[in-house]
Amino acid sequence: MRTQVPQQPAARPYKGKSLLLALEDFTAVDIETTGLSPRYSAIIEVGAVRFRAGRPRDEVSLLIDPGFSLPPAITALTGITDGMLWTAPPITDVLPYFLDFIGGDVILGHNVNFDINFLYDKALALGLPPVGNDFVDTMRISRRLYPEQRHHRLCDLCERFGVVPDTAHRALADCYAAADCYAIMRPEL
Repeated sequence: MRTQVPQQPAARPYKGKSLLLALEDFTAVDIETTGLSPRYSAIIEVGAVRFRAGRPRDEVSLLIDPGFSLPPAITALTGITDGMLWTAPPITDVLPYFLDFIGGDVILGHNVNFDINFLYDKALALGLPPVGNDFVDTMRISRRLYPEQRHHRLCDLCERFGVVPDTAHRALADCYAAADCYAIMRPEL
């Protein structure tokens, strides 16, 4: 007789589902962080753009004081400096407002699983409801539509489609870049 091994509970049981859909109503989301781990790193910038009928309707972009100095590599990558964050509010002030802005919308982003995991974990740490929005990942779509391509980074998609972002690795610019790339790929879904 075989012993049944109990299933491990999902690390984020209320997390939404990854969708492969052609949507025109969604909120593009991107965050910048001090590292790769939601457990050990902080969010230093959030950006979101609400789209209705495929057009941007409203946006939010906020810097966040992590409470410590940024690693030099993060400043080099994002252009965000400690000086820019000195007067920024803490995550406790920003996250409730940011999540309220997103509401129940489907979230769109590039490698958005990373962003959602951070937002999910930080929300729980602050005693807020977990982020349970379904999401559309432009990286997943790119991998599905263009399996022959070697890379599927946002910069690669932008280059392939002729999308010229305002700047790289800044939350609001990455929201618009991901949404522009999605608009180009959407008819193929």
